[in-house]
Amino acid sequence: MADSTPQAGDTGPPKGIPALKAHVIANKVDVALWGIRLLTVMFTIGYVIPIFNNPVSAFFKALLANAATSALRLHQRIPAREIALSREFLNRFFLEDSAHYLFYSLIFMNVAPNLLILTPIFLFALLHAASYSLTILDTLGQNSMWVARLLISLVEFQSRNILRVAALAEIVLFPLVVLMALLGYCGLMTPFVYYYFVTWRYASRRNPYTRNTFRELRVLAERTAERPALPAPLRSALLAAVQLVCRMAPPVETVQQSV
Repeated sequence: MADSTPQAGDTGPPKGIPALKAHVIANKVDVALWGIRLLTVMFTIGYVIPIFNNPVSAFFKALLANAATSALRLHQRIPAREIALSREFLNRFFLEDSAHYLFYSLIFMNVAPNLLILTPIFLFALLHAASYSLTILDTLGQNSMWVARLLISLVEFQSRNILRVAALAEIVLFPLVVLMALLGYCGLMTPFVYYYFVTWRYASRRNPYTRNTFRELRVLAERTAERPALPAPLRSALLAAVQLVCRMAPPVETVQQSV
């Protein structure tokens, strides 16, 4: 009889190029998402450091790559068989973070390029690409590319800070969009459309960082307003701005339902 006892060197599933090919075949969408996110990172770097291409072209390619990523994620989250022309489906659609960022790409397709616009999509792409890169490296073997593993570990170690910076960029971008509209760098409707994006991010079920960042900014503003050295006009303006933002925020009930 043949001996079915595992050999001494068998410590788990096979590794290497054959295992990677099998993984790609079994996880086509996830691998495609990984590749497109890497492209988003590369195009953003190409916008900042325009050595090999036109920075304006790199800007819009990064937005297109983000739109493709968001569309694929929506395909995973909401299968085609569940699509329906109903209010319930639209509510579910706009609760998805990937729908928010598909909308985000569409908003900025006709504006003047700006690095702050690319900041959130770059950070999300970097974080998710780094996470899946570990899966790819594990498929190749535990000891493969230790330098890449070290860099990926550094990114994942800073994941909370990365998400906080992305949320801050989403918030700071709103007054910038208003200024861009006033100066003619984007359409006059862009700030109004972007406002809806911010409210969706505030009410996100999967990512509370935008909501938490708003709260932290409010606390910071109120503490600043309490300083005796702050001139009265600035104090009044700061408190008025806080009250305005609070009135523009989605209702608390909406946030509770989406968590």
